Amino acid sequence: MQSVVTGRPPPATWLEFWLEIASRTALWLRSLGRPSDQPAWARPTLLAIAAVSAWSYAWRATRPVNVEIYYAAAARSMTAGLSNFFFGAFDPAGTITTDKLPGAFWIQALSVGLFGAHRWALVLPQVIEGTLTVLVLYRVLRKLAGPAAGLVAAAILAVSPATIALNRGNVSDTLMILLLVLGANSIVTAVSTGSWRPLLLAGAWVGLAFQAKMIEAWLILPALVACYLTAAPGGWLRRASRCGAMVLLSIAVSLSWMILVSIWPTGSRPYIDGSTTNSVFQQVFVYNGFGRLDQATPDQLVNRTIRLGLAIAPPPSWHRLLTGELGRDAAWLLTATVAALLAGLAARRRAPRSDLARAGLLLWGTWLVTLFAAFSAAADINTYYTAALSPAIASVLAIGTSQAWQNRGRVASWLVLAAAALATAGYAMWLLPVSGTGLPHWLRPVLIGLTAAAAACVAAAAWRRRSVPLAVISMTVAAMATLVVPAVAAAAVVTSGLGPFQTPFEPARETADITAFLSAGFQIQPALAALEKGNAAEPDLMATQTAVLAAPFIWASGEEVVPIGGFTGTIPEPTLAQLRRLISTGMVRTFLQSPTTTDPRLTWIARNCLRVRARTTGQRTVLPLAVYFCLG
Repeated sequence: MQSVVTGRPPPATWLEFWLEIASRTALWLRSLGRPSDQPAWARPTLLAIAAVSAWSYAWRATRPVNVEIYYAAAARSMTAGLSNFFFGAFDPAGTITTDKLPGAFWIQALSVGLFGAHRWALVLPQVIEGTLTVLVLYRVLRKLAGPAAGLVAAAILAVSPATIALNRGNVSDTLMILLLVLGANSIVTAVSTGSWRPLLLAGAWVGLAFQAKMIEAWLILPALVACYLTAAPGGWLRRASRCGAMVLLSIAVSLSWMILVSIWPTGSRPYIDGSTTNSVFQQVFVYNGFGRLDQATPDQLVNRTIRLGLAIAPPPSWHRLLTGELGRDAAWLLTATVAALLAGLAARRRAPRSDLARAGLLLWGTWLVTLFAAFSAAADINTYYTAALSPAIASVLAIGTSQAWQNRGRVASWLVLAAAALATAGYAMWLLPVSGTGLPHWLRPVLIGLTAAAAACVAAAAWRRRSVPLAVISMTVAAMATLVVPAVAAAAVVTSGLGPFQTPFEPARETADITAFLSAGFQIQPALAALEKGNAAEPDLMATQTAVLAAPFIWASGEEVVPIGGFTGTIPEPTLAQLRRLISTGMVRTFLQSPTTTDPRLTWIARNCLRVRARTTGQRTVLPLAVYFCLG
């Protein structure tokens, strides 16, 4: 009986009320540890995998080499006000945006605003997002092939070197991958239930992923469509129309922020970096989109502007992702993945149209092929892009493992397993360098030994196909032979403190050079102190050619540094008239730029301002830059 006035239990039943609450809470907690639709060992194993993943993403991840200083400066600037936050302003005064959409940086800015301008506050969102991706991927594969397959996928993703390196920094790809895996989870739910809601939710997830990494998120739409068209209930026209609705919703969510920015008065928002016409559509679809196929990339442009000496990826080719550093980041398991994909599709060719295992192979296989083709054709890519392949690789291998176990009574299944293990080991042996950062001397002998043991065990299991213990041993040893190299590579990333811009087993000299270059942006305290003292009377700290040079000072001080030309130094913001006005009104006096630039704005600075000669210290000049001081 409840009180008429308050609706609460009368005092006499308070004890029973709270006992009931405690009982329900206990049952809920118990269900978390032992869900009714999963074996008792599934959830604890998953939580252990997630804990190891979180640790590998966070351990020594706050080293300067792991943090992109340009994005760090933007995250701090976005905490300066609501306008800066909404538009993704790069500088505290909000004169120009970042050269990417701000979706992922909104989360980083919230972390910096909450915890302060610390490197760990920048990395924390990616640690959380990466760990959630492991958990969501398990959920997807549990629906497709059972909890054991889900754990296999989560474990493979957890030991992916590309994934670990990516999640140890502040790059936006981590959020994009999480949102796309959530989209895969929704599409699998839509296929298995026939419901509208999860199908539309899949489109919304892709739209949100677009806010994090733009057109790359759309590359997953063919995989979602292929999965739904193939296996969802209903007739062909019904499935096609529903897929059309999903795609339209995805496009609407993707473009929503861009449309709002486009109709916003240009005088009351920052200039759109990456655009010569102050257009967010040009930034997304040309500068960050189709222009990447046949035009100079932003990194290449900034290299030309101030000669940063950034490493450029190998030229486009079909084997670009299979060799060198790109191969050692994400290609270790590609041979096994291809074998599992082809064998799985062949094994399920007579299954009903609604077969979830085959739908999963189509989903993740299309995901893998589409991204592989796009990354192979792009003019230039960063190594961390390859982390987007990892969920597909892990999922195909998980479904393949499940299929191999179900068909362990067939000789063909063991032949495929043996071929996959041998091919993977041979490819890994070829891909391994002679020496490199974190490469142990014992890895090759161990790989050879495990491969030989796997071949012997698989042969025995094929001979004694009815022996379950022998089958378990054989699959375990084959898995060890397949995963030992990527697992050691992942461990090398963690123990060596590498980040998104590095790869496992890279040359020691390269590790040292990248560390020195990326750490330089965090070693500016003497210069910052001199600037703050010399420019105490001016509102702005200084102006720099390109936002890249402004970033270290913005991150360290939170003060305004005018970024001339945006990220690449080629954007027409600010104009020469605006710079002259800033000088005449005493807003800025100090300019940092290349002494050999042909930019009319900066040649005017060089002709009309006093060049400050730095003292010679005997140290090698990192960048060919000059400092100018302009009187009013």
